[in-house]
Amino acid sequence: MLAATLNTHLSSIKAQDIELGTIDIATFGANVDGMIIYKNTTGDAEFMSINCIINGLYKVIADYYPIVMGRPSIGKNGKGVIVVDPDNLCMPDIAELSVELPAEHFFETRNYKNGDMVKFFNLRKFFRESGISALPEATFSRDHSAAIVRLIRFKDSPYVVLYVSLPHVIFDGTAIAAFLNNWAECTRNLDNPDHKLKYPPVNDCKVVRDYFDTVTAIEPPHTKHFKDLGAKSLVKVPSSVIAALLLAAPDIPAFEEQHLLHFTAEKLEQLRQDVDKAQTTNLALAAVLTKTILQANIQMFNSMPTWSYVMFPYDCRHRTEVPMTYSGNLSFSAVAPLESQTVLDGSYKEIAQAIKEHCSKVSSEYAKSLIYTVENEIGILFQAGISLCNSPDTSYVGLTNLCYMSLYSIDFGYGGPEILSNGYFIHEGMQRIYSNKQDGSIDLFMNVKDNLFECLKKSDKLLKYADIIF
Repeated sequence: MLAATLNTHLSSIKAQDIELGTIDIATFGANVDGMIIYKNTTGDAEFMSINCIINGLYKVIADYYPIVMGRPSIGKNGKGVIVVDPDNLCMPDIAELSVELPAEHFFETRNYKNGDMVKFFNLRKFFRESGISALPEATFSRDHSAAIVRLIRFKDSPYVVLYVSLPHVIFDGTAIAAFLNNWAECTRNLDNPDHKLKYPPVNDCKVVRDYFDTVTAIEPPHTKHFKDLGAKSLVKVPSSVIAALLLAAPDIPAFEEQHLLHFTAEKLEQLRQDVDKAQTTNLALAAVLTKTILQANIQMFNSMPTWSYVMFPYDCRHRTEVPMTYSGNLSFSAVAPLESQTVLDGSYKEIAQAIKEHCSKVSSEYAKSLIYTVENEIGILFQAGISLCNSPDTSYVGLTNLCYMSLYSIDFGYGGPEILSNGYFIHEGMQRIYSNKQDGSIDLFMNVKDNLFECLKKSDKLLKYADIIF
């Protein structure tokens, strides 16, 4: 019965070439993923049914996201495309896994003064002790599936983990949150063949191109910084081959030295008040992280880096007329290149202000310039990639705030998730902020090397506000 239903979904997919935008192809080789943890509070024997999950996935792809079953290629005009061929679909890789331990074995718990007992999923412990040493990542490079789904069940436990990995070239963070919610909505309505999504995605990157055709580019300061930094080594690449060059990029491996800090709402507000009550919590936290990671860097490498970089991605949907339901990549990065000695000598208030001056002045004009950079000066992008890391020469904080994304609303018909977590994600120095609904707080997932984290654990300033989970 299920096979027949899935074939019905697949039969509705039409042959098509879906053009990729400039920012799409710039992310090729990376993926976006997540681990969403649900709790069966009713003892439902069909809780998170794998058949329903698969059926809903095929339906949402066939009806709204055929790009997920396509394959990357270069179109006749030299631009990157995803080719959807009904006779050669890139099928999702879906499996149900069982772990012979309860999920609670992999939880870390903390009791706070207000009586909240907060649970955290320790991914590193899970990979060490569950019998599952790794989870696959979405990739086109080895002709693997573009959609990886694992439903993980545990012995004698009400918890179920849904792991999803998708290629970044198709979705940015906002778009994958929408995809997951739309998948869940289709699953909830499988009994209604006439159901239509409340907020269907806009898939055509023409809406982005048409908008930016009306915008005049203004080069952001960090572009000039990286251009000057690599002046002697930047290689000029003809714009006609940029798409082919980027779509030939190898997969970016996930960074496995992941750590987790927890900030209660009270401690986070205290941090903001201590740094500068006029600033946002995000900027105040970035200031503390920037200085403490620089200090840990100096301790680990026994040298002073020249530059301390802070990177904030921002969703351009909020700053343009492009529809909020656009399903491709429309996230851009603002980078603050700060002299490390200035960071070391400055107050947290001064650091927050410096970050704000670079990272809050974002605009469509800056975004247009970054598109131009990818299309015409790709060497600057490579120079930035080399620089944004923790090394003897550079200190780096890449801070992505996911709190505004509708992740707790991903309900497949059994209620929303209990806990949000990650698989391993890419790039050393990157950090992700998730909201934690258990106590109204935030979790900070940090990609930093273990020996650097050992130095961070000695920071009285950071530990004044944060609780180390793992």
